[in-house]
Amino acid sequence: MVSIVSRLAEVLGTVRRPGDFYAFGAIEIPALRLGVDGFGVVALPLLPAPVKQLIAAAERAPYGRGADTLVDTGVRRTWQIGAERVRIGGKHWARALEAMVARAAEGLGVSEPIVAKLYKLLIYDQGSFFVSHRDTEKSPGMFATLIVVLPSDSTGGELVIRHKGREVSLALRCDEPSEAVFAAFYADCLHEVLPVTSGCRLTLVYNLLRKGKGPTPEPPDYQVEQHDVLALLREWAVAAPSPDDDAPKKLVYPLEHTYTAAELGFDKLKGVDAAVASVLVPVASQAGCDLHLAQLSVEESGIAEYAGDFHPRRGRWSDEEEFEAGEICDRSVRLSEWRAPDGAPSALGEIPLEDEEICPPDALAEMDPDEEHFHEATGNEGASFERTYRRAALVLWPCQHMFAVLNQGGLSVTLPYLEDLTERWIASGKDRQSLLRQQAHQLVGYMLSAWPTQEWYPKDDKGPSEAARMLTLLTRLADTEHIDAFADTVIAGGRHEKGDSEAILAALLLLSGDRMAVLLRGIVAGTAAISFSACGALLAHAVKTLPAERLASLAGAATALVASLPGDPSRAAPRDPWRRDPGMSSSFVVDLFNTVGRVNEELALRAADHVLAWPKTYGLDKVVVPGTRQLIESVMIGDTTAVQRLRIACRDHLRARVAEPLEAPGDWSRANDLACGCSHCVDLGRFLVAPGRKIWTLKAAEGARRHVEETFRKARCDLDAVTDRRGRPYSLVCTKNQASYDRRMKQRQQDLENLAVLDG
Repeated sequence: MVSIVSRLAEVLGTVRRPGDFYAFGAIEIPALRLGVDGFGVVALPLLPAPVKQLIAAAERAPYGRGADTLVDTGVRRTWQIGAERVRIGGKHWARALEAMVARAAEGLGVSEPIVAKLYKLLIYDQGSFFVSHRDTEKSPGMFATLIVVLPSDSTGGELVIRHKGREVSLALRCDEPSEAVFAAFYADCLHEVLPVTSGCRLTLVYNLLRKGKGPTPEPPDYQVEQHDVLALLREWAVAAPSPDDDAPKKLVYPLEHTYTAAELGFDKLKGVDAAVASVLVPVASQAGCDLHLAQLSVEESGIAEYAGDFHPRRGRWSDEEEFEAGEICDRSVRLSEWRAPDGAPSALGEIPLEDEEICPPDALAEMDPDEEHFHEATGNEGASFERTYRRAALVLWPCQHMFAVLNQGGLSVTLPYLEDLTERWIASGKDRQSLLRQQAHQLVGYMLSAWPTQEWYPKDDKGPSEAARMLTLLTRLADTEHIDAFADTVIAGGRHEKGDSEAILAALLLLSGDRMAVLLRGIVAGTAAISFSACGALLAHAVKTLPAERLASLAGAATALVASLPGDPSRAAPRDPWRRDPGMSSSFVVDLFNTVGRVNEELALRAADHVLAWPKTYGLDKVVVPGTRQLIESVMIGDTTAVQRLRIACRDHLRARVAEPLEAPGDWSRANDLACGCSHCVDLGRFLVAPGRKIWTLKAAEGARRHVEETFRKARCDLDAVTDRRGRPYSLVCTKNQASYDRRMKQRQQDLENLAVLDG
């Protein structure tokens, strides 16, 4: 199946002539002057009042049957005014008509010169229509019809055109008062005008004629190519995907012309691009494939090289401002700005592109960059470059592989798409057998198979993670099968955040009580080594949410949490050296004892003994004291035996420190805790302990000054420092303060406040 890329490129490469059996568009026609003999000037946009008078000046439009010309309102119900009675003026009209003819020729794939000859002015009032028919050759050289709908207010009256099994319906409405809508089609096309449901429409009909001699232009005929493409796509679409299958998940056919985001649309494609699209659009759905138009972006960066000449005598390049791109170090290719053939909005985001999906394989080889920037070498890095390429592309994939394609884009693509599916399923009535829910279930399966497992780190200060978003959607979908699988793999693997507790528990509550208990234990065991705070927050939320009779089901998870408590090096599990230490916090102590204390008092006492046994891990002042104070102030858990044990330890610690004498310094003698023994630091140490010296000045080079300042700041010496920039070298001026005493005073005040709470 790998050959699908080259085989499709070979077929589409033969499609060179642009055009289709019809063309359609709109154009501005400011200050158009329309006159009718026997009526006068027709005011535009056409209003209901003068319609009756205009119809009175017209006649019933006939139709042809063989050699006969008949009037039958059961076949054709509309009014006509001959070209000889119509006068069209205005200084912009000729240019507007010329532009419409040019766009019609381009849309029809006609390259030779053509001319438009006015045939009739038609008036379609309410109820007007024309059954399916073909136009006859009304002038020598006529090959197509051009209709121009002038500004008027009407609804209905769509123009339906058919050609070789294809059909298009065009809404001939003028929403802008200074704009005309035009449509052109080959004369041999069957076409009909559906009934006008309201208002009145004014239409100019032109015959399109070739100027010179030669064969009559015909619509491009790519039936052979369409047949070959259809066979290729069907073969590709029905192949069952397997893990070992190296067939591309999608095919990307870059286009020749450049399009901005505003110009990107199937109806705006030009030249050969329009021809290729005309081949793919009708066969893609028949083959069971999705077809989109997208913007292809290539971003590259790497090493830049000097492009000038090197002069050995000068020892430098002749022009250091000239660079050229060298080795590419990083490259990404992505698709975005999706457009469907019918112009419907798309929920697709950025999706990466693999090299084997490009059709033909060398389609991007000769592209010129849209943007290119060079950066000169710096002290740490050499010269570098960045460049970007952009091309529009047609993108195909089998409908049954759509979610595999979405999954290539990662969670940034699949999560929003799953949210959209979920919203639409809920809005449709939550039918568990509906196609929307089946699609959501299938997409979730792909997402779980590729959920990122590497380079993940907890972010406890952030909101709900991607895992929480996923669980919330699974809960709304009531997809218990995938909730179980997701919790057992992703969540139990430690890849969730502290803020995800509500989403996790809401999802687990859809499972049986026994299964929820097993999963909670697994989640705690798998997450504790990465983020204790996430474990504590999850169990604390469970305790607050579950009824009292179900708290016993948390025993397994609580036991796993206590067993995972850090501190004892003899039972510490091996840690990833690149992963940051989760550390301890007072909020974790609160969550720990709020949870374990409600589930098992003996387990809570073990946790309290462990916390108090390892003060380096659970700092009394930063962790245990503030945590215990919050627990005591908590109505829910403050009076348990375990918390009382913590309270006594914290109270004794604070009372001992409060009993220590605290006096403001009586002279300028300060503690010397400097760790360095260099001459400058030794001199500074003598100054620190000198009771009569307040200021010390070091006049030295910048490196020596910086070293001294870093040393005393690290030792938290009672010093302020400023740099005196008078003279050379500069001077570091150090002045003693009483920062240590101020810190102890602040600590004393905090200790007294904490004791007031701990003493009850």
